[in-house]
Amino acid sequence: MKIAVPRETAPGETRVALTPQAAGQLVGDDVQVVVQAGAGEASSISDDKFREAGAQVVPDAASLYGQADVVLRVGRPTDEELGMLKPGTVLIGTLGTLANPKYAEALAKAGVTAISMDAIPRITRAQSMDTLSSQATVGGYKAVIIAAERLPKFMPLLTTAAGTVRPARVLVFGAGVAGLMAIGTAKRLGAVVEATDVRPVVKEQVQSLGGTFLEVEMTDEEKAQAETAGGYAREMSEDYKRRQAELIAGRVTDADAIITTALIPGRPAPKLITADMIRTMRAGSVIVDMAAEMGGNTELTEAGKEVVTDNGVRIIGFTNLPATMPASATQMYAKNVQTLVKHLLKDSRVDLDFADEITAGATITHDGKVVHQATAEALGIKKEEA
Repeated sequence: MKIAVPRETAPGETRVALTPQAAGQLVGDDVQVVVQAGAGEASSISDDKFREAGAQVVPDAASLYGQADVVLRVGRPTDEELGMLKPGTVLIGTLGTLANPKYAEALAKAGVTAISMDAIPRITRAQSMDTLSSQATVGGYKAVIIAAERLPKFMPLLTTAAGTVRPARVLVFGAGVAGLMAIGTAKRLGAVVEATDVRPVVKEQVQSLGGTFLEVEMTDEEKAQAETAGGYAREMSEDYKRRQAELIAGRVTDADAIITTALIPGRPAPKLITADMIRTMRAGSVIVDMAAEMGGNTELTEAGKEVVTDNGVRIIGFTNLPATMPASATQMYAKNVQTLVKHLLKDSRVDLDFADEITAGATITHDGKVVHQATAEALGIKKEEA
């Protein structure tokens, strides 16, 4: 069986699906790893490193895809690359079909078995495969570093002969993996940190990192509805949003830096910060919107851009923060992918056991059909048709 690792083609993508270490751990009897030349270049990994790990390096994508039984990617293939895949090929990558369900139809038409890293269930035994968490860790850290670099002031409290410098105030929206990493990073840089989340259960985690939790008063019913079975935040009622806006309006005004991380799977990002709130912020303040790709958590975010408002607030909507730290991001992603591949392998072949929660939850297409329930529902496909 041949496992293929192509060079990523998305603009600005610097990661690669496997490191030489991960590739070496997959190489064995009847399993070969084939890597496209230059695949690891942007992650500072040379072709020679892959060769030393036991992988074969081929010159181009056509040579790679033509012999692949399994293809490992960071992002989704282009239409041209999809056309190079043999029917029956197992494609593993971050395919994002909930945000773009039509792509699942293209995968099904191509006859590939598509397994999406962003669809892996958030259960205990799948934690080592959870790329959403690993890449959010990178993104949450980098968001604070970007904010610190853009701020025209220090993050920490400083007492000097030239006077005392007050610490920066950082406000974090969302206390998932990215938000918690942002809180911890901002605290390590010496900032005063506040955070808010619709899930009251994260209060203790925020406080353990040294942050102050801004808690919206909730009914018992709202508390029960705030979190999905997978641990994700749900979109809340309009009444809750009104109460949340009243709580955070003054905090937004006082913040030097804001990191927003709020996402709802398969839905546009909730608008948490209005244009009117931004107009109350001081010149030089910074917002790093990690939800920019899904529409952003502010009304003024522009995906992929850094904009400066009329009152001098910087809003940064970069859409692929993990790619700005390719060495660490690749290392973590590759470990997630390697663990998933080992989970799927049996006797040196991919064995799809759909009675297994991980396999069933992450498989998007198989045998020419969309089999992922949420994606099928987004396409209007009834369960018996999937």
